[in-house]
Amino acid sequence: MVRGRARGRARDRRRARGDVGEGGRHRRSHRTADRRGLAGAYAVQPGAAGRAIERGASEARRLDSTCFAVLRNGTLAHESNWGTRRDVPREVFSITKSITSTLVGIAVRDGDLRLDDRVSQYVPQWRGTPSATVTVRHLLSNDSGRFWSLQSDYGDLLRARSRTRYAVGLPQQYAPGSAWAYNNAAIQVLEPVLEKATGMRVARFARTRLFEPLGMSHSTFITDRADDAAVFYGLQTTCLDLARFGSLYLGRGKVRGTRLLDTSWVERAVGRASTTHNAAYGYLWWLNRPGQLRGATDVVDAAGQPVAPASGQLASFAPADLYAALGFGGQVLLVDPSTKTMVIRLGLPAQPGEEAYGFVRAATVLTEALR
Repeated sequence: MVRGRARGRARDRRRARGDVGEGGRHRRSHRTADRRGLAGAYAVQPGAAGRAIERGASEARRLDSTCFAVLRNGTLAHESNWGTRRDVPREVFSITKSITSTLVGIAVRDGDLRLDDRVSQYVPQWRGTPSATVTVRHLLSNDSGRFWSLQSDYGDLLRARSRTRYAVGLPQQYAPGSAWAYNNAAIQVLEPVLEKATGMRVARFARTRLFEPLGMSHSTFITDRADDAAVFYGLQTTCLDLARFGSLYLGRGKVRGTRLLDTSWVERAVGRASTTHNAAYGYLWWLNRPGQLRGATDVVDAAGQPVAPASGQLASFAPADLYAALGFGGQVLLVDPSTKTMVIRLGLPAQPGEEAYGFVRAATVLTEALR
């Protein structure tokens, strides 16, 4: 969840670009373009459900969103766009992590790697070091024990010419599996793992094995100055492309008759916690499971354990089987497998101290309108 382009500059361009009507009102497009993999026209929601979705859209707009969509059973129940055309890719920050998890799942299905493979099999710099026993599963669960600090993860990593080289070169801080941290640098190490395992650059692997099969024609990975894909935050995409991505998980790994992920992968990634340290975390997806909770920047003690332990759910009023891809400043793809519903919001990142969109607001729309 890293900081994006300056909020003010983006706001200044809002009226000059895209689907903004008179007086700044949004308008919903009923065109069929850009709907590959999504069913037909709008399924207008009746009565209270429709009013709840409209309230959700108004709330999203108030919080500087650029798009907001609700889908059920693959059909658009609502779509709004403000200031940016629906087909213009935008940064989604850590939603990227859930894409990266999916790429690992595809590689596992292909037989190119296993979750319990040691990362040092693909990253020789870790052989014979305290990081030698870190596994791919540890990286996906965020309990690798690799070094983390605010300065490293949100400063030095972003400025590095090669983010992969920087991430690989950090030391081991805790024993693998012993401590949880929302660790961007550790996740970036999945870039060389995927490249070595699949024989493809990550951006190409994502395009040919995920984006193209799903019809995500407006989705790309950004790369750094060393041409390494930023797998912890570097996706640019749209609301409707994220809907296509979410449909893969609603289909338990299959879309339109084509299987991309094993059903068992979907269950492990979003169906249960991946670590005892955080009930709300799967394989680079956020979950609504009850139990011990961890946040992105928790204060920890010398052993990496939270100074102020917390328990509960991300949204206690919502079903426990909800899961989400979340990005800095309120980027949300929320999925409800029971009703096959998705709520998607992208927009200008809220800055520290400002009111932000997030999991709870998206879950509110879902529970008020569609349960």
